[in-house]
Amino acid sequence: MSEYKIPEEYYFRIHHVRPRFKGDIENVLIYVAEELARVGERPVDEFVQAVNEALFRYPGNAHRELKTINNWRTEISALFGFIEHTETTDKPGRRAIELANKQDLVESFKVFLYNFQYPGAHIKPKNVLEQVEAGIKFKPAQYILQLLRFANRDGGNSVGLTKFEVCHCIFNDLRVTRDGEGVEATWNRISENRKKQVEYDQTGDVVRYAGDIIDYMEIANLLKTYDSRTYYLNTLEEETIIKFCESTEWFSEYDLMINNRSGSIEAVKSCTAGWFAYVNRDIQDTDFSTDILAYIANDEEEFNELKKNSGSDGRPNIAEFLDREEALQTRVETYFDSFTTKDIGDIGEGLVHGHECMRIKLGGREDLIHLIKRIPTQFAVGYDISSVELDERKRYIEVKTTISSKPLHFNRIHLTKNEWNTASSTHDRYYVYRLLLSKTEKKLFLLQDPVGLYKADKIDMVPSDGADITFDPSKVGEFEELLTWKN
Repeated sequence: MSEYKIPEEYYFRIHHVRPRFKGDIENVLIYVAEELARVGERPVDEFVQAVNEALFRYPGNAHRELKTINNWRTEISALFGFIEHTETTDKPGRRAIELANKQDLVESFKVFLYNFQYPGAHIKPKNVLEQVEAGIKFKPAQYILQLLRFANRDGGNSVGLTKFEVCHCIFNDLRVTRDGEGVEATWNRISENRKKQVEYDQTGDVVRYAGDIIDYMEIANLLKTYDSRTYYLNTLEEETIIKFCESTEWFSEYDLMINNRSGSIEAVKSCTAGWFAYVNRDIQDTDFSTDILAYIANDEEEFNELKKNSGSDGRPNIAEFLDREEALQTRVETYFDSFTTKDIGDIGEGLVHGHECMRIKLGGREDLIHLIKRIPTQFAVGYDISSVELDERKRYIEVKTTISSKPLHFNRIHLTKNEWNTASSTHDRYYVYRLLLSKTEKKLFLLQDPVGLYKADKIDMVPSDGADITFDPSKVGEFEELLTWKN
């Protein structure tokens, strides 16, 4: 077998910033997004100091050198656009604030990939200039999805791509990245290589940039793999895939230089502010929020079961269990605010509400289920769900939900001032339910009486527009199986 070589006149290796924390990227990004949101806009020196202090607090970073921490900060800013710069200040970008507020890492990676292009100010100006002078004009995620849709044009989803094919036949080939070669020609080239059983250079350093984008597309739920070698379209994301494929969004400030195949470092630098404004623009018209029930279901059968047991609004359908009059009252009290399965906070509260109903049912106190109620946010009582113990004592539950492609750390929770004050006044009746939803599992962690634990020196708390709580899950709290309501 021969090794595949891109014709020399078409070879150009494109690249981007590669975070040194890539193996832990989801944990790092959601931590940094939350910290940036709390730091807010400040004079540059103050902002840098506050962000660096937060990065030193990330698990494992306490003894790192300042140079490494600075690299973390600049890499996050460059690649993901989490920081915006003014003439005198730095501030968290819209993308960081969205992730901090919505806790949807899957959506965050979709938006990142939707915006990501070559050239872009995610690399040093001299490297941007090299891409400009080579005529590069390429959106990788869009092209990969278009190619896979073409390869599967006859139906089904049996055709996938390897990282090696993506690297050598797409990323490093100017026929694609400069000349805009159609996906049919590229697919024919890949197909011919398969027939000839050609080999590709699989050296990690060679493949890593294409591999990064494929990994990010898997985190974004756009691609799926069964063997970590071949990647297929995730057909459950058809609506999003079509948005990617049909998008005409493009950062155009480099275009004149690209067309002329010439520019200058100064001209490239003048586009930097525009690039970060572009990646942080308002794209509300393009909704990439995750349909959580579809995301956490292992298959269509489980998805339908979750929908059935959650009701149309994601909460337990207990009308069949209670008598008609009581059920009507329960619906009035519990279901009166709006809900969609793309709102992570709401679906988390809905799943916990179902968990609580099932916990009480299994405990033999079905007569108490009607007392379990979800409290509308506008009431600002400091908790999300009013529940009950088997002995009829109250249980006040604050739900914290995050969605990611892989399970995240459990050792960190933020409570608002109102939530901390309510926890202080309700003592051991107050619970934080930490719900993490991922492709592989649904994990529920219960932390009872956080204020009492802090006073007993069993958890750490740092005041931060409320309370940042850190703890060791092996010493406090407990994991529980997430129960699904069944009539």
